[in-house]
Amino acid sequence: MIKEILAAVSQGKKFLITAHVRLDGDALGSELALYLMLKDLGKEVVICNQDPTPAHYRFLPGADHIVHNLGQAEYYDIGFVLDSSELERVGKIAADVAKIKTLINIDHHISNEGFCRLRFVDAKASSTVELLHRLMRRMHVKMTKEICTNLYAAILTDTGGFRYSTTHQETLRSAADLVEGGADPQWISENIYESDPPAKLQLLVRTLETLTLDMETKTASLVVTQKDLLDTGATMELTDGFVDIPRTVKGINIAMLYTQMGEKQFKLSLRSKGKVDVEKIARKFGGGGHINAAACRIEGDIDAIKARVLDVVKEG
Repeated sequence: MIKEILAAVSQGKKFLITAHVRLDGDALGSELALYLMLKDLGKEVVICNQDPTPAHYRFLPGADHIVHNLGQAEYYDIGFVLDSSELERVGKIAADVAKIKTLINIDHHISNEGFCRLRFVDAKASSTVELLHRLMRRMHVKMTKEICTNLYAAILTDTGGFRYSTTHQETLRSAADLVEGGADPQWISENIYESDPPAKLQLLVRTLETLTLDMETKTASLVVTQKDLLDTGATMELTDGFVDIPRTVKGINIAMLYTQMGEKQFKLSLRSKGKVDVEKIARKFGGGGHINAAACRIEGDIDAIKARVLDVVKEG
């Protein structure tokens, strides 16, 4: 399959790159590194995402080239769908992306069942960008400082700062190669983790008031409401990292963040320690992800939703 992907890249002339809604570091770093690589190869390339680029990732090289209007999908020879376990994850542009003759999926989610013929999927990889880095090495790509910066930012964020269980030898070797290629760990970390607006701290204060600890089920949860966002002037992207806070409590194995998306609709983000599988929980509600990090959407009253989720946790 890798040989076919490399052949398609060699033969293609016009490329579209996209990734999932609510962009994270892995999605953006993958897109931008691939964009810069293809441009260096003389290809015509467009990155199109449904959602805007979160503020703390706009420093990444090439981020100012991302667009949000796809245009005529048939114009492209090849479409890359990155960090997405299914085509629908790219949002409203999914139907148009599906019209592109050749789609290539690069992804590391365990819930990926293969939605296109050309794909490079490895659920054991730390990140989508780790797989992209493998492809680049096979292609003997010129690893510029800009490409290395994007790749490093993606690995850093999707491993939780190299803390998650998916961090393995190849992950660290890739990170070392990228630093050698010009990625600056301190500068990248400062831009991603130490550039928050005051509204994020104000929202966090509100959110921590909702903290619920259940030592019997070894779970902890936080809730972010639309009223909290409105009152603090915060945006949804500023909730990034909130779900990791309850996981720091000793004895807690599963952390949950309920983020209100509509009047009776919540996004549930799950994080776990060790071998506790939260992907199984998310899958029960139509979601997916990884063993230690997953998400889904649930409709209903927040108290009823929390009770349903706890019932699933108790089922094991």
